[in-house]
Amino acid sequence: MHHFARLLDALSTHAGRGDKLALMLDYFRATPDPDRGWALAALTDGVPLQVPFRRVLSNLMAQRVDPVLYKLSRDYVGDTAETVALLWPENGGSGRPPSLSEIVQSLQTVNPRALEPTLAKLLDASDGTERWALLKFIGGALRVGVSQRMAKTALAQLGGRDVGEIEEVWHALKPPYVDLFRWLEGHNERPATEGVPVFRPLMLATPIEEQDWPGLAAGDFAAEWKWDGIRVQVAATPQGVRLFSRTGEDISATFPEIAGAFSGRNVTADGELLVLRDGNVQPFNDLQQRLNRKVVAPKLMTDYPAHVRLYDLLFVDGEDLRTLSFEQRRQRLEGWHATAAPRHTDLSQLILFSHFDALTALHIDARAAGIEGLMLKRRASPYLAGRPKGHWFKWKRTALTLDCVLMYAQRGSGKRSSLYSDYTFGVWREGADNQRELVPVGKAYSGFTDAELKQLDGFIRQNTVETFGPVRAVKPELVLEVAFDAVQKSARHKSGVAMRFPRIHRIRWDKPAAEADTLAAIVALI
Repeated sequence: MHHFARLLDALSTHAGRGDKLALMLDYFRATPDPDRGWALAALTDGVPLQVPFRRVLSNLMAQRVDPVLYKLSRDYVGDTAETVALLWPENGGSGRPPSLSEIVQSLQTVNPRALEPTLAKLLDASDGTERWALLKFIGGALRVGVSQRMAKTALAQLGGRDVGEIEEVWHALKPPYVDLFRWLEGHNERPATEGVPVFRPLMLATPIEEQDWPGLAAGDFAAEWKWDGIRVQVAATPQGVRLFSRTGEDISATFPEIAGAFSGRNVTADGELLVLRDGNVQPFNDLQQRLNRKVVAPKLMTDYPAHVRLYDLLFVDGEDLRTLSFEQRRQRLEGWHATAAPRHTDLSQLILFSHFDALTALHIDARAAGIEGLMLKRRASPYLAGRPKGHWFKWKRTALTLDCVLMYAQRGSGKRSSLYSDYTFGVWREGADNQRELVPVGKAYSGFTDAELKQLDGFIRQNTVETFGPVRAVKPELVLEVAFDAVQKSARHKSGVAMRFPRIHRIRWDKPAAEADTLAAIVALI
């Protein structure tokens, strides 16, 4: 635990990607199995522990600290693990700090009635940094600026491998990843994945820029619509089916009808997950009703029917197609789909064009058609992991912008825990007796510089009119120009609308709040 705690502490204070990779690499080299495998699990998928985290900690802290002080401290710090680590009574490190494997074994086998004293004993044996790391390890939300991809990159450096090789065995393994480390260090053969539905690194597109057009020839590219869903990969083998998100997260349980449609097949396909109703693609807000759910009720599946629009084929019947050109893979996809015809799927339409000018009008009309934009794919491109320049381009529709009024602010987390960085904003609506009122239409926490964040934080502190726990209501005086991709109707919001991907585009210090936009202006964009 001591070395893991120091690793997390260093990762949280080093911003550079190279520094973080070096820290993880040193830790993996110096730490024996199985502890380094449990650390890897914490940095990636999360440690498979079922602990009622908040309830147990609340009970433990109520025995040691005034509940009001704990609540106020938690609101101020913005992080449960850090708050508990700081407030927990010092016992002079009573006992040896537990190893990660000892923590896992203790919590996996503990009787539920003994959970609180077991966790208290672990915390008593740790110093402040170790307590913080222990709770992060158990809670699963590290927030140290390390993505799953970055951790896998550190593994690739450990074994002198390409990160794509790590990706291709990842879902055939489980924590504490002993076989993975033994392979990377040259002690074992590559972990076997035959017959296991595993994730293959996706090929990604780059945004097309004005300077790109002169170097492109229309005849070299195929065009498709860019649909407003989420990228998925379906991996099916006789042993099972898995549906992966673009980051390799297994989301099969969230969309069982898609997994069922590929049951018994032997194929890996790439596509866009959508909600399709009566043959029409529904707004992204409908798809959100299905996302991040561990249990999906039959009614939800009926009300928001999932569908995959396929546009590439990576494997079929054990044959790797990734070295073939896009054109050849497309032909194989069309032939396979015509024969297999899995339910809840169709093929992405190819758009015929002879010159790029012909696509411009379609791009302009994409918003009116409810489409996110266009994709351009080089016909000769093999399927290359990552974001290779010059192969696939995304030509997204131009973002919408509206002037909104800052209404509420909340502290961020991690490095932003002392700053008000999460903003709720609204627009004007005609209320009773022709009196205008502000109604919230979105929330954003990105799009501004560090210097602008400090300015906004200062404004919020000086203009707070009311507090609700960690949230501050501010004087309706500051206008934020908000950029967003689309807007949909939403019964969950008081305004009746929800923005898609809102972010702060500009801070309009110069504009009076009375001149901000109205709800009618947003509704007109639906």
